[in-house]
Amino acid sequence: MFDTEVKRGRETAILVGLERDGVDKWELKESLEELAELAFSAGAEVVGTVTQKLDQPTAPFYIGKGKAEHVAEQCHKEHITSVIFDDELSPAQGRNLEKLTSRKVLDRTQLILDIFAQRARSREGRLQIELAQLQYLLPRLTGMWTHLSRQSGGIGTRGPGETQLEVDRRRVQERIAKLERDLTDVRKHRSIQRAGRRRNHWPVASLVGYTNAGKSTLLNWLTGADVLAADQLFATLDPTTRQFMLPNNQKVLLTDTVGFIRKLPHTVIESFKATLEEVHEADLLIHVVDLSHPNFQEQIQAVRAVIRELDADGKQMLTVFNKIDAVENREVVEAQVRRTPNSVAISAQTGEGMREMLSELEAQLAAWRLRAAYRIPAREAALIAEIHRVGHVLELRYEEEEVMVRAHVPPHLQSRLALYEVNLVKHVAGA
Repeated sequence: MFDTEVKRGRETAILVGLERDGVDKWELKESLEELAELAFSAGAEVVGTVTQKLDQPTAPFYIGKGKAEHVAEQCHKEHITSVIFDDELSPAQGRNLEKLTSRKVLDRTQLILDIFAQRARSREGRLQIELAQLQYLLPRLTGMWTHLSRQSGGIGTRGPGETQLEVDRRRVQERIAKLERDLTDVRKHRSIQRAGRRRNHWPVASLVGYTNAGKSTLLNWLTGADVLAADQLFATLDPTTRQFMLPNNQKVLLTDTVGFIRKLPHTVIESFKATLEEVHEADLLIHVVDLSHPNFQEQIQAVRAVIRELDADGKQMLTVFNKIDAVENREVVEAQVRRTPNSVAISAQTGEGMREMLSELEAQLAAWRLRAAYRIPAREAALIAEIHRVGHVLELRYEEEEVMVRAHVPPHLQSRLALYEVNLVKHVAGA
């Protein structure tokens, strides 16, 4: 328990990071700065940071015992309520640290889950975050009942703590199973919604990007939606789909998605698959980048890593460098656009550059107004799978040794499929 000197009602935190082999001190500094932003978003005031250089984390405390004792002493001296670690702790490390410090000990995963729990508004969002929390909790139940268990072993010595542990574990597993069933229903419902939208033959664009890059602000500007757009991490979690019309009268469906982050917990990605499927199913990804952020390059890499994990790598993409109104050196903006294919620079806050972005969207989506038909040898299974992954399949029919495919495909795939293209009119007439 916290000692009586801790001030009630005021969350204060100390951050702890480890400088390991392969991680330079600047990378650690940036990661801890982001951790501080996360802590602030969760409602805590960061009052200090502790780092240590080690080849690898220690089994008992993640950091060295001496450093852990120093953290405990600092917590008592400065009335700190929480200790937050920059990496995920093992169940044993978490228990040992809480016992040593007599303080609440969290890791980056718990902190992100806590923020998600605060921000989730829809039933789907609440289901997803509860599932992620329980998946994180399950392997950590073991140490929660040791105070009720008998120390000796042998027949007849099983303590009530172990019995309670088994009951709790079973209840958690049953709850996880129910949440997974409920989310399967959500995914089916989303699939039906997408099928309905597809019947209009409108291209679907999905906004992706690092958290707080300005996706929701851009969605509001383009569609007139009223999605919360705040200057904080993970301001919105629930996906929003709206339609808007480009100047050339091309209708587009635009979906906002949950923001990404470095070290995004795998449990979050798994739990939010129902939401993140919007990225996988999109015809075009609009990657929104906060160009004013000092670490925007690292953020770009983090987003691309999550896109790869969602098996959406290779989709047609428009990179939108946002917040240029906060960039003093405009040469940086121009240089970044020059070196990045299919990119534009805008300010979703002021509207600067939006006309150019709409023109680029028109050019990128022009191909989606055209349908093509292909007669592909059945042995080209990888190519057919690629069409499914990055294109929009309208019709698929298996024949003897060939597959007839009618689809919208992005420009970079059209050249590879040119050999198999057939006359669309003849194909439709013979269907």
